[in-house]
Amino acid sequence: MRYILSEYVEQAMAQATYDKLEDGTYSGRIPTCKGAVAFGSTLRECEDSLRSTLEDWILLGLKMRHALPVIGHIDLNKEPVRESVDTV
Repeated sequence: MRYILSEYVEQAMAQATYDKLEDGTYSGRIPTCKGAVAFGSTLRECEDSLRSTLEDWILLGLKMRHALPVIGHIDLNKEPVRESVDTV
């Protein structure tokens, strides 16, 4: 079973760009997610750090009710549809 947040993270990570810096370390960012930037001594470490940063960025954005970008047709800005207990 896939969850919407997991799918959103995967779609956003697919848009990530990475650069090797002059000192041999890496930087990564997700252009559509302003401020989602991370660094690492290896590409893998940078990717892991970026994923963690992105997850925090999403959760903070949701908590603060910031408008999050629509990624891969996933719009986290919509109010959740709640079903009554009778339909469950």
